[in-house]
Amino acid sequence: MIAAVLALLPGALLAQVETRTPSHCIALAETPGLEYVVPASLGPVAEETVRIHYIAHASFLIRSHGGLNMVTDYTGFTGSAPLIPDVVTMNHAHDTHWTANPDPAIPHVLPGWGPFGEGISHHLDLGEVLVRNVSTDIRSQFSGVEENGNSIFVFELAGLCVGHLGHLHHEPDPEQYAALGRLDVVMAPVDGGYTLDLPTMIRILKRLRSSVVIPMHWFSLYGLDEFLAGMADEFAVVEVGGPALDISLDRLPGRPTVMVLRPQLLSE
Repeated sequence: MIAAVLALLPGALLAQVETRTPSHCIALAETPGLEYVVPASLGPVAEETVRIHYIAHASFLIRSHGGLNMVTDYTGFTGSAPLIPDVVTMNHAHDTHWTANPDPAIPHVLPGWGPFGEGISHHLDLGEVLVRNVSTDIRSQFSGVEENGNSIFVFELAGLCVGHLGHLHHEPDPEQYAALGRLDVVMAPVDGGYTLDLPTMIRILKRLRSSVVIPMHWFSLYGLDEFLAGMADEFAVVEVGGPALDISLDRLPGRPTVMVLRPQLLSE
């Protein structure tokens, strides 16, 4: 009977009733590492695997095996592919990180801010994926500070913890580090000025010591190379050769690694 009912469910709803492999975000477990992640396309995602596609600037598509699509720092445009994400997250430091008019067909729109200075809390459990956030401060207009105006979003799926630092403007405090937990994969802004200076960002990433770091929010190859040089003493550096990769818990690199993706809009 249950199987018959599930067979009638649409794909997106079926994805939401799938169970989630427990992650170790807060457990701080040691991460196994057998082989490197592999390049990927926009097609189906294998079981216990996460696909990450770098769209542009700070926007990524995170795609699950069950067919859930999540877009970070959503601006309203992801390319020519006819995609309606299941979840979008946004930060409002600049209009390249959010939109005031998200498509009303998107089921879950998660802003990274609340009323000025109050922050916001998200804990969205879709079965296969859990999306949560940790609030941090951002610079407001005229170089002021908006407390809790940015969010680091964390996606827990396929046993992995995937973090997106957003438009981070300061090093997390001990409470924020603890709330983040162990991030297996982290997308980090490496512009060196609009968010954080490179020495501070590099210090944060070396403390997080995620298995995979994906640089984002870089404005020139020179700036990207400067970041990579600052990480090379403790992290391997891999040029993936495209915009996307597949990651699973048993294929995380044994040595912490910077995976360089080249942004590309989603196309049919």
